[in-house]
Amino acid sequence: MTPGLLAGLVRLLTGATGRWVGCAPDTRPRVYFANHSSNLDAVVIWASLPEPLRTLTRPVAARDYWDAGPVRRHLAKNVFHAVLIERKKPTAHDNPLEHMIEAMGQANSLILFPEGGRFSGPDPMPFKGGLFHLAKRRPDAELVPVYLENMNRILPKGEFLAVPLLGGVNFGAPIRLEAGETKEHFLDRARAAVLALRDKHT
Repeated sequence: MTPGLLAGLVRLLTGATGRWVGCAPDTRPRVYFANHSSNLDAVVIWASLPEPLRTLTRPVAARDYWDAGPVRRHLAKNVFHAVLIERKKPTAHDNPLEHMIEAMGQANSLILFPEGGRFSGPDPMPFKGGLFHLAKRRPDAELVPVYLENMNRILPKGEFLAVPLLGGVNFGAPIRLEAGETKEHFLDRARAAVLALRDKHT
């Protein structure tokens, strides 16, 4: 199955459509950061991007999930070109930040979930520091907040089959790390940018 066909199938099964409410699609390097409640989240964001963006955008995903079995491994490696990271405490030889910087290169974008795991509550959990450190290392990249609607109902945690529901992928206005801004302030502001997209569609 080609990436284009897979993207169409994902959109059909989940009903997820991309809404560009704060920015327009653009091939410049970006970090799309979103709330996280389902194993489909990264796939749905990827599938919602126009084809020229999909080819340049790589999900950051958990190695233990996407490396489990030949089908997931094939999709992660050959279709999504995912950046697989260890969820355990990184070592000096396996730093997730370095893998993300290398994966971006000069032209690629990333899909990132700053909560660090899946949570089914109504609000995103506090963001971990990875987004802040990535913003410091790549000040040229736009940081685009994304709010995913209904993904925890389409594929609840622990389930394997998607339930047909209308999902949504809302892309907001890019933010940047301000000069002298603390990690705590930046992460609070980034989380607020995701929540603001939810509030626009409730």
